[in-house]
Amino acid sequence: MWPFLLLVAVPVVEIALFITVGGWIGVLPTIGLVLLAAFAGMALVRSYGTRTLAAVQAAMRRGEDPGEQIFGAAMMLIAAGLFITPGFLTDAMALALLVPGIRSAIYRAVRGRMRLQTTILGGFGPAAEPMPQDRVIDGDFTDVTPGKRPTHPPSGWTRH
Repeated sequence: MWPFLLLVAVPVVEIALFITVGGWIGVLPTIGLVLLAAFAGMALVRSYGTRTLAAVQAAMRRGEDPGEQIFGAAMMLIAAGLFITPGFLTDAMALALLVPGIRSAIYRAVRGRMRLQTTILGGFGPAAEPMPQDRVIDGDFTDVTPGKRPTHPPSGWTRH
C-alpha cells in the first residue's frame, strides 16, 4: 500500500511545488532550475562513479569490507536519479543524500538487513593463493600467412 501512496503523493506534491515556485519566481526561472538540477545529477553520476570504484578497490586490496563504499555509491546514484527527475521535492531529497552524515546514518540503519558476500578468486586479493608461474597452455595453430593456400580441398561452404 505504501508504494502506491508514494506513486500518487510525490507527483501531486511536485505539481503543487511547481505551481508555487513558478508563482514566486516565474515560469522560465522555474524551468531553468529544473534543467540545472538535471545537469547536476548527470555530472554527479559521472564524477562520483570513478572515485567510488577506486575507493572500493582500495578497500578490497586492504582486506576491508567495502560495504559502506558500495552503499554510498548506491545512495549517490539514487541522488543523481532524483536530481534528474523533474521536481523540487526530489531535488531536496537528492540534496539530503549528498550529505555524508545522512548517508552514514542511513547505512547504519539498514546495515543489519544487508548481507555482503565476498568471493576471492585465485590470484586476486591479499588472502588468495599465488598462481603458479609454470603454467603450460597447450594449443594448435594454423598458418594464415597471406599467399599460402590450404592443402585440403575446399569445404563447400566457401568459394576459393
